[in-house]
Amino acid sequence: MKPSTHVLPRYRIAVVGTGAVGGFYGAKLAYYGREVHFLIRSEEERAAVRRFGLRVKSREGNFRVAKTHVHASTDTVGPCDLVLIALKATANDALPDLLAPLLRPDTILLTLQNGLGNEEFLAERYGPERVLGGLCFVCLNKTAPGVIEHLGQGAISLGEYAGYPLPRMHDIAWEFKRCGVNARVVADLAEARWRKLVWNIPFNGLTVLATSLRPPGEPPASTADLLRDPSLSYLARRLADEVIAAARSLGLDVPSDFADLQFKRTAEMGAYLPSTVLDFAAGRPMELEAIWGEPYRRAFNAGAEVGRMETLYYLLRGLRR
Repeated sequence: MKPSTHVLPRYRIAVVGTGAVGGFYGAKLAYYGREVHFLIRSEEERAAVRRFGLRVKSREGNFRVAKTHVHASTDTVGPCDLVLIALKATANDALPDLLAPLLRPDTILLTLQNGLGNEEFLAERYGPERVLGGLCFVCLNKTAPGVIEHLGQGAISLGEYAGYPLPRMHDIAWEFKRCGVNARVVADLAEARWRKLVWNIPFNGLTVLATSLRPPGEPPASTADLLRDPSLSYLARRLADEVIAAARSLGLDVPSDFADLQFKRTAEMGAYLPSTVLDFAAGRPMELEAIWGEPYRRAFNAGAEVGRMETLYYLLRGLRR
């Protein structure tokens, strides 16, 4: 058998949204020698990264990207082959201006955002053929400017927004793998999105609600707090089951026992603070529509029984106000 002559492309990569997720996966790629340009709009954080590098503290081993391409604006980045979009979905309105300087006719847009509707947002503006989705199964927090704490996991699932995976999808997955990320290609991106919602809807939502009931000055509620509370744990499981049933009503193959795996993994995380509860505690906007509103509406319109999802959505909506 002849050896493979396939050569992976050398992507010029931009990271739009250098928070915990964008910073972690971008740092992985940069640490292994890929050309990665980071958009960091905070002057304080740019100064920290230029001085100390982009640092990841991990139980699997700390690492640092010493020489980092840092930019205050995408105007100085220029056209790229691949753009990793890791902004919060609440900031999507800023994307047209941010992405314009990065685009050439064949630029690939890979959104690593949570929830539903992000691929549609990009496809409507740039064409569905450009758009890929990535689901990040990772526990991360940004603890200081330019410092990301990796608490566990880190796998990423990648899929095409329109149609079955193309060769470029496998090339990108291999690039992640070669840089130490457990990456896999999924045939059905919508199904993969709903599988992640089985965790995001109950655990992000209920930690926020639990935090809202705590006296001022107390720390946010963690996933461990939720699992220790019999009432909250029961409600989380019922919500997870409802999300699975909603996905199945949409014709997606999410197993009825999929929640078992999610609860097992959550117990292994320890006292993890999901990104939404950190946003809520800091007074930042929550990704309300992407994680709760849009899934609820799609499931309701498909005829699913989504009473718990509806209640959680409107409770969180009230907290936002």
